[in-house]
Amino acid sequence: MKTLLAVLLLLSGVVRAAEPDPALVEAAKKEGTVVWYSTLIVNQIVRPMSEAFERKYPGIKVQYSRATSSDVALKIRNEARARRVQADLFDGSNTVFLLEDANLVADYRPRQAAEWPQVLRDTNGHWTALNLFYWTAAVNTNVVKPDDVPKTYDDLLNPRWKGQIAWTYDLTPGGPPGFIYNILTTMGQEKGMAYLRAFAKQEPVVIPAAQRVVLDKVVSGEYPLSVMILNYHATISIGQGAPVKWLKMEPLLQSMSLISIVRDSPHPAAARLFTEFMLSDEGQKVLADNDYLPASPRIAAKVPENKPEAGGFKVNVVTPDMARDDLPKWVALYHELFR
Repeated sequence: MKTLLAVLLLLSGVVRAAEPDPALVEAAKKEGTVVWYSTLIVNQIVRPMSEAFERKYPGIKVQYSRATSSDVALKIRNEARARRVQADLFDGSNTVFLLEDANLVADYRPRQAAEWPQVLRDTNGHWTALNLFYWTAAVNTNVVKPDDVPKTYDDLLNPRWKGQIAWTYDLTPGGPPGFIYNILTTMGQEKGMAYLRAFAKQEPVVIPAAQRVVLDKVVSGEYPLSVMILNYHATISIGQGAPVKWLKMEPLLQSMSLISIVRDSPHPAAARLFTEFMLSDEGQKVLADNDYLPASPRIAAKVPENKPEAGGFKVNVVTPDMARDDLPKWVALYHELFR
């Protein structure tokens, strides 16, 4: 009985430790509002996450708006110049780097992520991973016979795929620059550059749209094959009966969406509390339930195989620092080789 009691007390201590500081909760309730500038899809996750937070903390209202990373950063910068900071926190894959130079990012190290791998959190406290992305290839299973499905990057060089591979025009780590980084990291500089020159001769088709649209063109059969699409996007389509399959073309490329707090925001306590909620097991489960891939190592995806631990696939990680420092080099190579 004493042993059982000790275990129960230990477990209750873990639960209490995972809960936010009561003083933070009280301060956030006094502020009553938190303003979130997001790059994520409103109906898919922004609204469900906001509603879950409001249920847990009645009296705190979440106000949100959605835009691209660059537009979110521009809006925050313009509001700061006008001395009318509106946002409390923001997300995005590279938004934080567009704001750091202007000293508009607060230092905050969320308790919920304290034990996460260091690659998922900034040593300076400027960002923490909110959700993960895994970029890979996909095929239309009605168009491409099972024996013809490419399994490796070298298979993409088969003459049958010339002019048949679609990818986005998005010059971010989730587009051709990320593909270039992944190949160079996997194969090394010399072999990687040789591969990229050979891949350029395959004349991949640039689609002037986002990665989801590229995948939709594969689903419709307009193109049999695409690269640099998100594996969970394919899984969503599969669940709707679409003839598509994402490929474990290893290594896949991992990037991440980051959550950060605005320096001198109007509701600093609510910003910290909302951040803690989104990174908690409860908040990360909201992400998973709505088809996003949670950053927390503790929370599985809705389809567990979409994360490497359950899916059994290798990845190369584009860290936020790489995205900030090295993206111009990858973009320059894209223009040299593919345009």
